[in-house]
Amino acid sequence: MADILTPALGESVTEATIAKWTKSAGEAVTKDEILVELETDKVSLEVVAPADGVLSEIRAEAGATVVPGTVLGVVTEGAAAAKPVEAPKTGAKAEPAPAAAPANVGSAQIRSDDDPHLSPAVQRVVSETGVDPKSITPTGPKGNVTKADAVAAASAPKAAAPAPAPAAAAAPRDLGPREERVKMTRLRQTIARRLKESQNTAAQLTTFNEVDMTAVMDIRTKYKDAFEKRHGIKLGFMSFFVKAVVEALKEIPAVNAEIDGTDVIYKNHYAIGVAVGTDKGLVVPVLRDADQLSLAGIEKGIADLGKAARDGDLTLDQLQGGTFTITNGGIYGSLMSTPILNMPQSGILGMHNIVQRPVAVNGQVVIRPMMYLALSYDHRLVDGKEAVTFLVRIKEHLEDPQRFLLDL
Repeated sequence: MADILTPALGESVTEATIAKWTKSAGEAVTKDEILVELETDKVSLEVVAPADGVLSEIRAEAGATVVPGTVLGVVTEGAAAAKPVEAPKTGAKAEPAPAAAPANVGSAQIRSDDDPHLSPAVQRVVSETGVDPKSITPTGPKGNVTKADAVAAASAPKAAAPAPAPAAAAAPRDLGPREERVKMTRLRQTIARRLKESQNTAAQLTTFNEVDMTAVMDIRTKYKDAFEKRHGIKLGFMSFFVKAVVEALKEIPAVNAEIDGTDVIYKNHYAIGVAVGTDKGLVVPVLRDADQLSLAGIEKGIADLGKAARDGDLTLDQLQGGTFTITNGGIYGSLMSTPILNMPQSGILGMHNIVQRPVAVNGQVVIRPMMYLALSYDHRLVDGKEAVTFLVRIKEHLEDPQRFLLDL
């Protein structure tokens, strides 16, 4: 027999919740076949069969909380799957099997043995759109179905159904229940807890400034086609902001530090967390050694992290070790906000929507693409002068990007 064990969950992660089993007790399994999906407060994990055989026992059901090393179930090696019991060979008739209960309208289809394996992110698309999992063409590694595959299948044109016969009279619309109680996911619970801990722990303060994006937009417009042709990635705004942030952090090291008890830990490396919104909640994957990356390297790194976040493929290592965070509410249309610190970091930069506004330039009123910037910081460690100087440096670098592009 071979035990199915809860794997190591990573630094600072002590427990997980069983999201679901993909097999039932008594079913045959093959080595490395995915049997259990675990959900931690950071990522989803998959546990595979340790050997060929039969899943002879499930010791921890879906919804249970487990820790590393917990025995989730047992695989009996070399055993055959349980066969249905034959009806007794007597004159008596066997009782007919009860009919299967109809599936709930709008719910995801129940996965059969020949369905493709679906990650939690893909299952949500299937549940919301009703797309047949078997109709999805997988493009992920090892033939896995990604969230993008499911979205593409759901948006594919479908054959028009025959128009229904006109009803004699309109029936009253079923409004459904007025309230619905849904258990928070472990990730959402963790987000809520950490945000509140951040507010309760740090002396948070936010300072604001605005930046004229004309220079960055001109560079992007002039070189975006050549940039994409040369590097195979689009030139966005985030790479300019990461570069500007790194230069400002070098000048104001307190914003790249953290408090540990009565000590201050100054970070001599620049691991920039980039907040990404997913269907499960906000995650902050980390772009490591950002000071060593070119604009193209930054754009590629952020694109890879964003895709992994949306597909539910982030690893624990990609979510740990950040020294400073950037969050971009502008992609949703936010004009101004006060971001909450990603503890134990001492600073977070909020980007916002670019808006054409009248501003005074050399005594003349002109229309310029302006963005409000917000720096939330831990006032226990960062003084007001340092915070304001940090934000002013970012403004200066973005309004004259040739300086950091030329390493001046």
